[in-house]
Amino acid sequence: MSHDLEEFKKKYPNLYREIVEKEGKGITVGFDPSTIDPWRGYVPSVVDYIRRCRSVEEALEVVNYLRQRGEIGEREASELKSILEDKGLGFFGERKGDDYYYREASRYWESLRARKSERGRG
Repeated sequence: MSHDLEEFKKKYPNLYREIVEKEGKGITVGFDPSTIDPWRGYVPSVVDYIRRCRSVEEALEVVNYLRQRGEIGEREASELKSILEDKGLGFFGERKGDDYYYREASRYWESLRARKSERGRG
């Protein structure tokens, strides 16, 4: 059993029995408690941050900030700055808009619903 589900069971034992163990009248929820969230614990990389930037100058500031915090080393920071100056933001891929992660999460959950629906038909 996942850590989150175990915590839910401790905090809400009656609700856990109704939802997960399907005791009582039965409740339908919009998620499968056994499904693992693929973004749980996700830590964006320096490239993820760069792809959110609107300009090379902004990206250089991000690289400097991450270097100052010790999240990337001097060598990596130097390489990233060189790439940004020589090849621009486009080298790292399409810009991730403000709703990028929301759209990705929506696609992910929709694909799970579609797979569950297909299994129900067969």
